[in-house]
Amino acid sequence: MEFVRSLRQLVRHSLFRRLLSVRVATQTADGVLQVALASFVLFSPQRQPDAASVAAVLAITLLPFSILGPFVSVVLDRWSRRQILVVLDLARAVLAVGLAVLVGSGIRTGWSDAVFYGGVLLAMSLNRFLLAALSAALPHTIEPGEYMVANSVMPTIGPLGTVVGVGLGTTLRVVLGNQMPDYRANAVLFCIAALGWLISMGLALRIPRRALGPDQPDPALAREIVHGLVEALRHLRERRAAGLGLIAIGAHRIVYGVVTVAMILVFRNYLNAVDDVNAALADLGILAVVTAAGFVAAAAVTPPLSVRLGVRRLVVVGFLTSAVFQVLPGAIFRQLPLLLAGFLLGITAQSIKLCVDTLVQAHVDDEFKGRVFVLYDMIFNVALVVAAGIGAAILPANGVSVPIILGLAVAYALLGLWFGLITRNLSMDEGTESLRGQNA
Repeated sequence: MEFVRSLRQLVRHSLFRRLLSVRVATQTADGVLQVALASFVLFSPQRQPDAASVAAVLAITLLPFSILGPFVSVVLDRWSRRQILVVLDLARAVLAVGLAVLVGSGIRTGWSDAVFYGGVLLAMSLNRFLLAALSAALPHTIEPGEYMVANSVMPTIGPLGTVVGVGLGTTLRVVLGNQMPDYRANAVLFCIAALGWLISMGLALRIPRRALGPDQPDPALAREIVHGLVEALRHLRERRAAGLGLIAIGAHRIVYGVVTVAMILVFRNYLNAVDDVNAALADLGILAVVTAAGFVAAAAVTPPLSVRLGVRRLVVVGFLTSAVFQVLPGAIFRQLPLLLAGFLLGITAQSIKLCVDTLVQAHVDDEFKGRVFVLYDMIFNVALVVAAGIGAAILPANGVSVPIILGLAVAYALLGLWFGLITRNLSMDEGTESLRGQNA
């Protein structure tokens, strides 16, 4: 299997093994936190969430880092990235314990909700910061020709950790929900997330302090933040392959985000009774696992396809096949067809992301990688919030609308045609040399 071969190629690097273990541990804890958050906010028996509710949750959890991102991005290019991983995991563990105490108290007032959302807001913002640090650190653990190989493994095994966390959190939530009040079951999940982040911090401490870069750290920071961001944007303008890749992933994220909101509403309000919280939560857990299986499949098929088609053509194919999958089976509002659509769209979404990851890794200089990957995460966050806002405006409460689904399919197709046209004269295969050597 191609994925196993790629993993075997990379694990010979000790730093890669250590960085991978950090990502798996931290994203497993992320998965548990996501279940706790969803259970507390969207799966209360007393409320029927609509697209606006989902949009509000996403805005609260994602927008703060999108606003602060430019001001923290320069940190990744100035301070030890290993130290950043350690500090962020410790901070999130402390936040999770605080959230557990708040939720476990059973208090639901205006001030307690404000404190809760503020804590979640900060924890999720730190999560995106940490993922940007992991991406910026990755090139220091592998050889330059292994970028595509690494980007087919690291962003796939990491989300697998999230799936494990979601599976663990969902199972515990269903079991505990039958034995204790909902708020106490949610508090237990926040405590488990805190434990996971402490484990991740311990794993990060096994990496030498300067091993993950930046190559030339500079403690002078405050006066250079705006200038540093402008430099990163100018660098992306010069490196068109990376810049256009970021535009493409942002556009894809908007379409895919509307699909995600629709899926949540369908499984929560259409396929399950409104008051059957455990069944809806379990079904969404299955959807998350199936989608993650698509991510894993993408890790297996993307590297060989990038050699056969080239990175540019593979992005175009990813958009066009997404259009097909969105119609069939994605327009059939039954559990099995929607699960199949989740799997297939997971493959294409992750394949496009792996290609864009490689474009950024290969075409952006190391001195700009921290800032660019934070911008990358900002694009992800803002696009998803925009998608949720669009969903709130156009989706019915149960998420069922064939015309909207067909419109999303058309959007995928148009994006594929646009990307193929605008990149037709660009070379986009840097970072895949080791794969081409294997297949020579």
